[in-house]
Amino acid sequence: MDTAVLVDELAGSRIGETFNQYAEGERAGLLRERLVAYLSERAGAPLLLVGEAAGYRGARVSGLPFTSERQLTGDGPAEATATIVQRTLDELGLQDEVLLWNVVPTHPGTARSNRAPTRAEIEGGLPFARRLARGRRVIAVGRLAESALDSPYVRHPAHGGATAFAHMLALATLATPSVQMVDRQFNVARIVVETRRRCRRPYGNCVGDRINPVPNTFSHCTDTRSSDRRQRLGLAHPRIDANYRSTI
Repeated sequence: MDTAVLVDELAGSRIGETFNQYAEGERAGLLRERLVAYLSERAGAPLLLVGEAAGYRGARVSGLPFTSERQLTGDGPAEATATIVQRTLDELGLQDEVLLWNVVPTHPGTARSNRAPTRAEIEGGLPFARRLARGRRVIAVGRLAESALDSPYVRHPAHGGATAFAHMLALATLATPSVQMVDRQFNVARIVVETRRRCRRPYGNCVGDRINPVPNTFSHCTDTRSSDRRQRLGLAHPRIDANYRSTI
């Protein structure tokens, strides 16, 4: 895929009433350059993590999905969702494995607020997400992205969802062959255990979802501690089991 062509097409698109940060404003040229560079660097990433839309403190300013200007330059606005997503990817060792995107890559809202994208805006943004999804495993962040892409879902980190997002992403990425390394599995198990320790409610009720035996789907579960369930989750490894047993 020619990333420069995709970005040029995005800059030339009118997606409903959204603000196209790649075509409008004094920084449009800079944001196009950043996006081309980012897409090129992640050209081989096997995972596509797709959110709802660009945010007014995130991609509208930085040009990169789930990324704030402060994370790039140390200046400008920060965004809570971007902070959580980038921190989680670092903890899981997934930065180089994941390409970040949004169903609506432009910004629905004003310079100081977000709004939900319309159906027409979702349809207008989907062709870009579908092109980037070719040859990748897609994980939707939030229910809107899940519905639009018909892809497996992880909890959006906003509004108190950071813990569930980290847990669900850790489990979801174990199903990707390129990241099934022992050390990474061990790290994922640690994060899952720490998630349960931090949760004040019963573990199953806190997380609420798990990967079930059917690929690329999620279902409710109130007990993730049984051996057969851990095998289905890909956590049945001697080093992981030892760490797991020490906490139950």
